[in-house]
Order: sequence, then C-alpha cells, then structure tokens
Amino acid sequence: MAGERPLAVGRTDGTGNVAEPERGTEQMTTGPVRTRSLEELAADAAARYAAANPLSQASFERSTNYLPGADTRTVNHYDPFPVTIVRGEGSRLHDLDGHVYVDFLNDYTAGLYGHSNPAIRAAIVEAAGKGLTLGGPSPNQQEFAELICRRFPSVDRLRFTNSGTEANLMAVSLARAVTCREGVLVFDGAYHGGPLNFTGPDRRLNVPFPWMVADYNDAESARSLIAERATELACVLVEPMLAGGGCIPGTRVFLNALRDATNRAGVLLIFDEVQTSRLAPGGLQGALDIHADLTTFGKYLGGGASFGAFGGRADLMDRFDPRQENHLSHPGTHNNNSLTMAAGLVGLRDVFTPDVVRRLTVRGDALRAALTGVAAARDAPAQVTGRGSIMTVHFQRRPIRRRADVAHTPMAARDLFQLEMLLAGFYVARRGFVTVSLAHDDEDCDALVAEFDAFLGRHAAAIDAALA
Repeated sequence: MAGERPLAVGRTDGTGNVAEPERGTEQMTTGPVRTRSLEELAADAAARYAAANPLSQASFERSTNYLPGADTRTVNHYDPFPVTIVRGEGSRLHDLDGHVYVDFLNDYTAGLYGHSNPAIRAAIVEAAGKGLTLGGPSPNQQEFAELICRRFPSVDRLRFTNSGTEANLMAVSLARAVTCREGVLVFDGAYHGGPLNFTGPDRRLNVPFPWMVADYNDAESARSLIAERATELACVLVEPMLAGGGCIPGTRVFLNALRDATNRAGVLLIFDEVQTSRLAPGGLQGALDIHADLTTFGKYLGGGASFGAFGGRADLMDRFDPRQENHLSHPGTHNNNSLTMAAGLVGLRDVFTPDVVRRLTVRGDALRAALTGVAAARDAPAQVTGRGSIMTVHFQRRPIRRRADVAHTPMAARDLFQLEMLLAGFYVARRGFVTVSLAHDDEDCDALVAEFDAFLGRHAAAIDAALA
C-alpha cells in the first residue's frame, strides 16, 4: 500500500486525510488568508523532497562527474534531482533512502508486467542458462514473431530491433526506399524516439529527413497536405494516440482521413504502436479497425528487456528477404538476443493474453474516470486524458485535442503534483504521465485517487489563480 512509505510532515495517510493543516494557504497574523503561488508551493515541496532524500541527492551529485546530468536518459531527470531506484517488486519501487512507492509510471509503459513477474523471470533464467549471444536464429524468435503476426492483423511479416526508436527509423527508411520518395509527414507533439522527437521546439538532434509537421487531430489539414505533397511523400508516421505529447487520442475521423488520403496518394501509412499496442488485443488500430501498411512496436513487448520490432504488409517486408535479388539489408547484433526473445514470448503468450489485455484496459479506463470524477466533484482545474492503461493529468480547463493545447498547464503545477505524489509514496512522471500495470490492484488505484483528491483539495485554488 502507499502507506508503506513512512509519512513525512505534510503527507497524507493514503486515504486523502491531511497530516497537517492544509497547505496552499497560510494564516496571516491579521487580515485574510493569502493564497500562496504555485511557485512558492512547488519550492516548498522541493525543499521537503530534498530533505527526505539525502542519499539520492548524494548519488545524483556523484554521478554528474561521469554522466552528463547524472543519467543516460533525459526523461529520467526532474528538479531538484531524481530519486535513485534500487529495487522493484510487483507494483512497488524502493529507493536509495528506503522509501517505497506504488509505481504508476512503469518505465513509461515498458513495465507493463510489473517488477519481476515470475513467469518472465523464469524464462530469462532459462534463456541465460542456454547462452546469451548465440549469433543465429532461434526457436523462440520464430515463435515470438509468429505470435505477434497473429495478434496484430495488419502485420504479415516482422523484423526485430532493439528499441522502438530503431523500429521507427527502419520503417521510415523502408518506406523511403520502396517509394523512392524522401518526405515524411509527422505530427506536432509526436515522439517516435530520441532522433524522431516532435514533442517540443528543439529538434536539433532529429535525423535530417525532409520532415513535414502537421497538427494532430486536424483531419482536413492532413488530408489536403497529403494530396498536395503526394509526389514528395514516402510515408505518414503517426501515433494512434499521442503519448509523450500528452496522451491525446487520435479521433476516428482523423485516423480514417489519414488512411483514406494515403491510399489515394500512394503514400505508406505507418502506425507507431510502441505504446498503444497494449490498449487492445490487436493494438489500437485493431480496436479502431483502421489498418496501417507498416506498424512499429517496442517497450513492454520485450517483457522488460530491450525490444523493438516493425512489420506490415508482406510485399513491403519481403524486401528484407536475403533470398531476393536487390534485397534490403537489416543488420543488428542484438536484434534477436536470447533474453528478449524468451521474455517477450512468454509474456505475450502466457501472461498478456487477449482476455488480460481487455481487463487491464477496463481497469485503466476506470482509474481515469475516477480521477476525472474527483476533479469534477471539486470543480478543480484538472483533467485526465488517455485511453485504457495510459493517461496524463493536465491542470487546466481548456479542451485538449493537440499538443499546443497542453501548453496551458502551468509548469509549476506539474512540478508540485509530481513532488507531492512522490512524498506521498506514488511514483509518477513530472509531466503527469500515469500508467497501470498488471501488478496493480484495486487498492493501489483507490489510493492514487484518494491522494489526487487530497492534492486538489489543497491546491486547486492556487492552480486556478495561476490560470487566471
């Protein structure tokens, strides 16, 4: 339970009851109560957080001597410093200072199975006993590929990679080679990997393809752009739900427009389902009955090990068949590494069955509805976007349909929310990103809802003042 973490001053007990007089206001010796600013509140939370995590702070400062920013993954950083995680069990994380968290981040959806799932752990131990770098095809690779192709109806053939980033790079490169065109249409707010990042204005490290960037969920604009630039476009690369861009679901009208326009123009449609493939037995495109020419996968499908894959129509993927003349080459030392093949196969075949997929989606939808419900009951400036087991908390009242809409959420509100959730024993992302894993139960979800309710009770007025 969330209460496993010792309560500090100002934390709740996991039921929404506040352990000290309400924060967000301070009683003056004379005169009315003053609402503190979000910046003041966030600074106070940061000070309490730093005081509670001295070992993590020391570890962070030492690591900066060898790792720029003390880590090797930018998204792991948040101010004043991230806690150092030493262990995970089930739905719990343990940090260097001895605190326990209910993990509602789950490594940005890669940790779908929770920590140390017994079936996956046994598969990895068995695979390690047979050898790690075998340098050739394996039965697990064959069975895993067959299972993925059967699970996702638009995938006739498949190639494994080491990450979703690689999968997207290979899918786009395949589209450019097949069509003999160079342009790629993407959408503002999309994240397709480190060098394929459109979540913000800084795109200096993106690969130098001729990018065309359109607004997400603007069906008519995208349709017109595809028709006008058809002779230049190799493909359209799109997430059926923007994940890093704020968990904004693509509307059926928008995604159908992309499918129709690309068909008409002879442009390939690539669905990035690195995250959304977990939302239905056949991925989000299966739930929507909108099928792409190519699909990319990553994260959870490796069972917790490094994983990526891309697949699609047989006539496209068969370009990689070495038996064909003028075939395309796709190297990669660890593409079919034995640990990933074993963990991924057992996870998808024995653990994340179609029935389990549906149950997890129901649990995620219920959690999002409950979080939305407490915000509505308090008339608080908060909303929760997403679908199934992936969601993001936004502190604003305006509707959210594209990345630009998310900009109305004050940064200080995100800072305050994450820090107070951490202090209360809930591990979430700085941007408000929340996911549900197979290890969570109703008690975990209820505790998060109660803490969110308490947070809004303390700080809704300050957030509203910042939005005014």
